[in-house]
Amino acid sequence: MDNKFVITIGRQFGSCGKEIGQELAKRFGITFYDKELISLASKESGLCQEFFEKADEKNSGNLLQAFAAGFTFGPFQYNDFLSNDKLFQIQSDVIRKVAGEHSCVIVGRCADYILRDNKRCINVFVHADMEKRVKTVMNRQHISEQEARELIRKMDKTRPNYYNFYSDKEWGVASSYHLSVDSGLLGVHKTVDFIQKFVEEALKD
Repeated sequence: MDNKFVITIGRQFGSCGKEIGQELAKRFGITFYDKELISLASKESGLCQEFFEKADEKNSGNLLQAFAAGFTFGPFQYNDFLSNDKLFQIQSDVIRKVAGEHSCVIVGRCADYILRDNKRCINVFVHADMEKRVKTVMNRQHISEQEARELIRKMDKTRPNYYNFYSDKEWGVASSYHLSVDSGLLGVHKTVDFIQKFVEEALKD
């Protein structure tokens, strides 16, 4: 029997979703993927990593400006890669590949939707109230309160736009996930405890 499983983490910016995902991966002894998927997608496709970084969790856009910036392609022809849609397809293939190879935690990038046919994929959304998110972003990025609020507002538009564009679900809505949890109530470690127990129960045969 195949006992591999995947935990996907959707998250509000500043809700500590990445940290929670990392700790979950450690608890279960499995691989963690966030920005690592960008490097893997670049290696798999032969495309310059900057393309994936610029398109990361951003919806459909034109890449022609990237040529003007001097980015180079690998073994692919430029006319095959004119939009972020193609980069999304490549990254989706990488997500399906790693999920098929071993158990892992994947943060963001519509992984829950991409792996919708995987019966052993548990989808979690992490959120927190604005004030806690502001404090987290201020401390993490060493910026002012105003800068943190502006950055959060920007990301609160970018991530839903990306998710809603590429999936048939709605970002942040509880029905789009198996579990939605407020990390601000329990803190990172107790939130990880809660999610870990949920995953263990959900995956019982």
